[in-house]
Amino acid sequence: MSDEMITMVLADASERMADAVSHTRREFSSVRTGRASSALVEHLPVDAYGVEMRMQELASFSVPEARQLLITPHDPANVPAIERAIARADLGLTPSNDGRAIRLVYPELTEERRRDLVRMINAMAEEGKNRLRGMRRSARRDLDEYQAEGHVSEDDIRWAGSQLDD
Repeated sequence: MSDEMITMVLADASERMADAVSHTRREFSSVRTGRASSALVEHLPVDAYGVEMRMQELASFSVPEARQLLITPHDPANVPAIERAIARADLGLTPSNDGRAIRLVYPELTEERRRDLVRMINAMAEEGKNRLRGMRRSARRDLDEYQAEGHVSEDDIRWAGSQLDD
């Protein structure tokens, strides 16, 4: 009974921590640096074929130059819809289209913008760490409750605590 409780708490905490880490990774990938990346636009909603779809379902992405992203829709009829979605997202990038594809040119980073990016990334990292600490704290609280109820021994709690820290 006690092993099942500990395993359940550890499995739940592990799953929630993995979700928090992947969320923080997604946040990092959405940071716009001076280098072109499809991560900034691939999840944008686009109104196409009468429904809302993610851009990655409608187009392929390539980076012909370091600061340029080329978005090539699978169906050229979607070019205007994709262009509207990019403009609506207010990314600070101006799309230009040639009728078959859309180009996004990323501007050079200024020193001030670099400092802002460092600050923003540090804040995201700290937020991710705080999420993990909160989840660890919650799992420890659950384990302590099981111990207080007499379901789990102190040694088992210590072992589970070390597993949480790993």
